Amino acid sequence: MPLQKLAFRPGTNRESTNYANEGGWYQTNKVRFRSGQPEKIGGWNKDTGALSTDVEGVTTSIVYPPTGTLWGVVRSMWNWVTLSGYNLLALGSNLKYYIQNSNGGNFFDVTPIRDTATGVANAFTTNTATNTPTQTTLIVNDPGHGAQTGDFVTISATSGNVNGVLVANINGEHQITYISSDTYSIVVNGTATSSSTPAVSATFAYQITTGSATYTVGVGWGAGGWGGSTGPTATTTLNGALATVGNTILSATALNTTDTTISVASTALLAASGSVLIDSEIISYSGVTATTLTGCTRGTAGSTAASHAAATGVIQYSTVTINVTSAAAFATAPGTFAVDGEVIYYGGKTGTSFTGCVRGYAGYVTAHANGASVYQYASTATGWGSAATSGIGIQMRLWSQSNFGENLVFNSRGGAMYYWDANANPNIFNRGVAITAGATVSGFVVDSTCPSIVNFVTVSDASRFVLAFGANPINSAGTGIEPYIDPMLIRWSDQESIWTWTPAITNQAGDYRLSHGSAIITAQQTRQEILVFTDSAIYSMQYLGPPYVWSFQILGDNISIAGPNAVATATNITYWMGLDQFYMYSGRVDVLPSTLREYVFTDINTTQAFQFVAGTNEGYNEVWWQYCSATSNVIDRYVIFNYKDNVWYYGDWTNYNGAYQGRTAWLDSSLRRFPMAVTYGSASTSLTSNDNALLVYHESGVDDGTVNPSVPIVANVQSSDFDIGDGNNFGFVWRLIPDLTFDGSNVNTPTAYFTAIPRTFPGAAYGPSNDPAVQSAQNYQNQITYNIQQFTQQVYVRIRGRQMAFKVSSGTTGSATDGLGVQWQLGAPRIDIRPDGRR
Repeated sequence: MPLQKLAFRPGTNRESTNYANEGGWYQTNKVRFRSGQPEKIGGWNKDTGALSTDVEGVTTSIVYPPTGTLWGVVRSMWNWVTLSGYNLLALGSNLKYYIQNSNGGNFFDVTPIRDTATGVANAFTTNTATNTPTQTTLIVNDPGHGAQTGDFVTISATSGNVNGVLVANINGEHQITYISSDTYSIVVNGTATSSSTPAVSATFAYQITTGSATYTVGVGWGAGGWGGSTGPTATTTLNGALATVGNTILSATALNTTDTTISVASTALLAASGSVLIDSEIISYSGVTATTLTGCTRGTAGSTAASHAAATGVIQYSTVTINVTSAAAFATAPGTFAVDGEVIYYGGKTGTSFTGCVRGYAGYVTAHANGASVYQYASTATGWGSAATSGIGIQMRLWSQSNFGENLVFNSRGGAMYYWDANANPNIFNRGVAITAGATVSGFVVDSTCPSIVNFVTVSDASRFVLAFGANPINSAGTGIEPYIDPMLIRWSDQESIWTWTPAITNQAGDYRLSHGSAIITAQQTRQEILVFTDSAIYSMQYLGPPYVWSFQILGDNISIAGPNAVATATNITYWMGLDQFYMYSGRVDVLPSTLREYVFTDINTTQAFQFVAGTNEGYNEVWWQYCSATSNVIDRYVIFNYKDNVWYYGDWTNYNGAYQGRTAWLDSSLRRFPMAVTYGSASTSLTSNDNALLVYHESGVDDGTVNPSVPIVANVQSSDFDIGDGNNFGFVWRLIPDLTFDGSNVNTPTAYFTAIPRTFPGAAYGPSNDPAVQSAQNYQNQITYNIQQFTQQVYVRIRGRQMAFKVSSGTTGSATDGLGVQWQLGAPRIDIRPDGRR
């Protein structure tokens, strides 16, 4: 029988069965299609830059992440060139905001400062019981610090050593572990020699509060009664001040479920007997020593005894009555309300009070002044003692940003807008400053109606307005802003201004509320318009000039978008991932047909949809989407659309050793040579969480350069099954004639594998296969391209089946050397196959 050429349609199709897709490709990983043929994707190398110890021109001791280069999981990147010609890259993570000065340059921490406490007296307490041989856990005493676990503080002007711990080890940046509203702990080098609070003062500069790396849902005690984001359903004010409540922290030893003596850092702020709240467990105690609670009864008041980690916060538990101006508009008890960020549970209410109140319901307590605002949001509360089963969502930290000239406006979703001003000295990177009412930013005072809570920010290219999508409304008096966010409201500043937000006849500031949807998800600037995506519609936003300034036209309704970063524009066409299909906009909104729709959307974790990120790879005419599979809470898969060839392919982010290292941000910028992505700081087999970040450049080399030395990329593509005469006879394959190129490889005699995989029927398992190696006879270390390829001419195999699949691969899972330096593209291989009976 004559040789049979193996010619398959380009792209991968999972919309039908394997057998029904005969003549096509069915599985891919780390493979793309170029000119109709599959090839291994390009490699990637990590950026060589390091964290700078220069903070606003001052050399400062900083904290380095345990893995990767950058703190936190990076979700956004932005690249631009200043007027002085410096190529800058902004990167926003859930913990920090950085700007890198040039490819391979230092990463400067420009995270804004939230608050500064100057000259705090009696600032530190030591407890030798928490010492290690080389380090001390310092308790910082700063009333009303407002920080949470994971936040960062920079300490300066410490007036003296602290019980043997040197000033040099205290001054600098530290990461915080929350104890109470007035105290927290940090770990410093050096060993304290005694347990006391010396007369030492210090200054504390707190960076903005950190955010979550993933979307999480709190269930059980404390979940369900808080978390609204579309504006309060009820407001009032306190009638009388509220003092803070006693609190401390567990010692360095974890607490198990049966312990009846509890070791804590200090009992100085706790009652001599009573109850405490640790996580969701209420524990009664009958006595105290300086550092223990004694006579403890676990799991009281309807709670359940549980284990608790070392250094967990301990809050004094009691029920109190809180007086307010009016409680009439608040939900029937039980429920929760918030004051200055503290969530408080109430078991009953009268016309002017809440009764049976429990402080620190979400783990945070602080003092409140008479007249402080009290809010309740549109969440269903669950009663104290009855655990929430569905819980509330804690959204991850996401950033948006855009240039205002050579400077940068940036925003953390649900937070304030910030401004970064390029310093005249290119070696000094100042921190961002908040754009809030009354603040002086770049020499100008921000007016009273500037939004303080924004979900997404950009700056219009042509007309240079700062655009805030989802923002505080202006109050009814026109003199300030409401304390809540309207997620469908778009507000914009005056033209060429980040300071003027109050609409007037003399400026172009204004606002507009969209009507279709419940929240604005994101916006995308295109050639002639700004596309605004809500959770159910897409709008076109175009500049008109005064008096209307901006026009809004609905382009499509009853659509979805997965998240703020799930959209990308290539060749003036905008593509985005919805919650159940892909879309495109080229002047009109269309569903984007996909041969992988079923594969992607039936195995996807839409709870984590705000993690999903889209990006272009224009050198290969591709749009990439990174997403989480159904069982994963971290990015572990990708899907690619080649818009030139109109084909799809997919893969996952397992490395050569089977661990995951997905891409959390992507940017294809013409200002830098290669497409940029950010991955997790280290590969992990966990699909639950991963931390810290590493900047990598794609299409750079042919291997995985996230580690040194580089490791191979395990790549493969497998066809759908094919047969002889619709499978009427068995086929016997005895010879295979390869056809491929190893152009781009950088090793001597690069190798790929051809595999023929037989089976008897579509429902049968694949049978034994042969995996012959196809090896080049040429040395790619010294020559880049061979016009006439020389490789294995033919291989002999013994494969028998009614149908079979064909696979090409390189690299072997578990091997750090097989496939290293190999690049390949498949041509048109042939097989020698003959009928071999019917049984």
